Amino acid sequence: MSKPTVSVTIDHLHPKQDKTCNISIRVTYARKPKYYSTGICLIPSEFERVMNAKRRTEAENKQFKRINSFLIKAIEALEAIPVFTFDKFEEIYLSNREATDCISVAFDKYIKELKDQDRIGTAVSYECSKKSLNKFRSGLKFADITPELLRRYENWMTEEGNSLTTVGIYLRSLRTIFNRANIDKALYPFGENKGKYSIPTGRNIKKALSLKEIKKIIYCELESGSTKEMARDYWVFIYLCNGMNVKDFCKLKWGNIDGDLLTFQREKTKRSKKEQLPTKASLKETTKGIIKKWAVKSVSPESYVFPHLQKGMDVERERQIVQQLTKTINKYMKGMAKDLGINKPVTTYYARHSFATVLRNSGASTEFISEALAHSSQLTTKSYLASFEHETIHKTTDALLNFGT
Repeated sequence: MSKPTVSVTIDHLHPKQDKTCNISIRVTYARKPKYYSTGICLIPSEFERVMNAKRRTEAENKQFKRINSFLIKAIEALEAIPVFTFDKFEEIYLSNREATDCISVAFDKYIKELKDQDRIGTAVSYECSKKSLNKFRSGLKFADITPELLRRYENWMTEEGNSLTTVGIYLRSLRTIFNRANIDKALYPFGENKGKYSIPTGRNIKKALSLKEIKKIIYCELESGSTKEMARDYWVFIYLCNGMNVKDFCKLKWGNIDGDLLTFQREKTKRSKKEQLPTKASLKETTKGIIKKWAVKSVSPESYVFPHLQKGMDVERERQIVQQLTKTINKYMKGMAKDLGINKPVTTYYARHSFATVLRNSGASTEFISEALAHSSQLTTKSYLASFEHETIHKTTDALLNFGT
């Protein structure tokens, strides 16, 4: 039986904007290679000198020692395994405290766990966070992450044209990685206290449509059977059915429908440790008509209602289909909004916000809306309704200057 081999490699095929490439440890077994990031990035010519030059500069020698330390750890991990498997290797190599001191390696370990749990979308989000941090500064260790460095990262991100929402998403991922690691609390950089770094939240941009705008969308005449009509109908279905997301829409099965009631579990909350009650939505004549028009008829309660997912699909393929359908709906809805004189970039997210805001305008309680949206906290629901609350403040206080004629 073949023995595993280990080597240092540079990813020539995916250079960054600054021409540097990722340096990884490659482990090959039974002709199958797997790559483990070191968090170090170099220009190919620099990599060649660092690894092969007979006389290195002090800086090159320092880089060589850093890279070689990862190689030595990998070799030691291989030697500790009587019968090789990649899982056993990763258990030893990635659990090594010195290796996990590297932020990039800690990210890799968690990303693998997420993929093993079929949480592909979350894994991709953490990949983006890791790449962004590596682009800002490669080879970061936990000890490098200080409040001052995080503030510099925030400034760098915004100067690169990223929103504070994106900064917040990436740094919440980093905070999770920190929370999972056995790091001295004195080094913990996050928090609201003086001397700590507070992760920014994005500006609350109104994403709800008025009833007048929604009416225009619902009654817009479109070519029967066209993709544009399908996108509009799906958007309306999502709006009327508690603002569900596209993944939940695609996952609907005939067993979820009982007469005028649709009952489903949000995919997003399935792994929550808290007990989650199923979400219930009222099926109106409009939504029943959309089902009749676009559904795949079946007598099996386990069959999908809409023709996008199939039984036996792996989670990565499911994710690709959901993403593509979301892009299709958003593309046609933005174009339709423009044609109808709606000066808003209407997306599926607008359907969710509109569901919440229209109900709130009609007098529904925050508790009811929170339950319909399957939020774990009414605080989340209140953030959805913030723009409505602002309008209420303005309209109510108009009375202060209502002197009559």
